[in-house]
Amino acid sequence: MTHDELLVRRAQRGDQKAVDSLLREHYDSVRAVCHRIVINSDDADDATQMALIAIVRALPSFDGRSKFSTWVYRIATNAALDEVRRIRRRATPHDDQIFQSVPVADGSAAVDAQLDVSAALGQIPEEFRVALVLRHIADLDYEEIAVILDVPVGTVRSRLSRGRTQLTQLLGNRAPTDSRQNLDTGGQP
Repeated sequence: MTHDELLVRRAQRGDQKAVDSLLREHYDSVRAVCHRIVINSDDADDATQMALIAIVRALPSFDGRSKFSTWVYRIATNAALDEVRRIRRRATPHDDQIFQSVPVADGSAAVDAQLDVSAALGQIPEEFRVALVLRHIADLDYEEIAVILDVPVGTVRSRLSRGRTQLTQLLGNRAPTDSRQNLDTGGQP
């Protein structure tokens, strides 16, 4: 029995320390998924909080048919998508002054690259962005992504391919061919 499985059993029996441990252990993963899907930091924090609340509320019904981490990613993904839908329903500000003070990075190449990737992800359609985040941020395999999104594995492959193509077009081919990392590190076809 895995560490997560033991904690889940204890949490389902009402052990608050086990619930806290589960949330602490999976917080970074939930936050990373929410931040890459939602993009805006404040809204992503809201999605993260909603995901954690949903995990606690749904914990008694977790039946172990999937890995706990896969279940957590599904909840995080759904919370992030719900937040994206809430954002779309908000009134769009028309005051140009709101957009005049964009924070500037400290100049570091790593920070700039992070900002570039985040901005590019924000321009990719949601269905492709979610697949990319689950594959490359959450490091899930195709089958786990298919379970989380409730789509066939072939659809996951298609979304990843189309998302990678769009991301590459948005970011450009900046690295020399021999130093470029393979986007798919999981040995998947």
